[in-house]
Amino acid sequence: MTERRPSPLGGRKPTRQDLPRFASANADALDDVLPDPAAGQMRLLIVGVNPGLWTAAVNAPFARPGNRFWPALHRAGLTEWLIDASAGLQAADERHLAEQKIGITNLVGRATVRADELTKDELRTGAERLVERVAQLRPRTVAIAGITAYRVAFQQPKAVLGEQPSEALSGWPASTGLWVVPQPSGLNAHENIATLAEKWRAVWQCS
Repeated sequence: MTERRPSPLGGRKPTRQDLPRFASANADALDDVLPDPAAGQMRLLIVGVNPGLWTAAVNAPFARPGNRFWPALHRAGLTEWLIDASAGLQAADERHLAEQKIGITNLVGRATVRADELTKDELRTGAERLVERVAQLRPRTVAIAGITAYRVAFQQPKAVLGEQPSEALSGWPASTGLWVVPQPSGLNAHENIATLAEKWRAVWQCS
């Protein structure tokens, strides 16, 4: 398990007054959560679009209350308990993710209120960096959470949710499967925890 810096708020949840200061040009607003490479091949690398302000404030992925990410992963069987990241990940949560051989990163490191604040250039640069990281980390499977961002970042305008033809992406390792799942934010009215869990279960079964 890679060492991560502590929550900027020292383990408390952010207030409304805290959040604006985390909207900055910082390209590394959130640490990755990655298992120790010495433990064997990563089973699944989950890729968010970019951190929200709450997530940056507590330095934990998908941390904002109401985000369906952690409930969907638990219902799909990827985690043994429901992780609550709203004040930051607990050490036991990080150990569990490492034991499950699950890693989490983002296409773009800059924190914003909404993902649609990102530019096309940011997303495409993020895609190039992700391909480089996947070639280095060699996870069995990558799942990107956000079809709209995926289409722009990888210049695949006709892509649909589900498993992707990774051979269309220059430099993508042939041994690493690629999936796109829905963005889990509560702003995505097309999905609920049950439908998200169904899609995560399909990814997990193929990982």
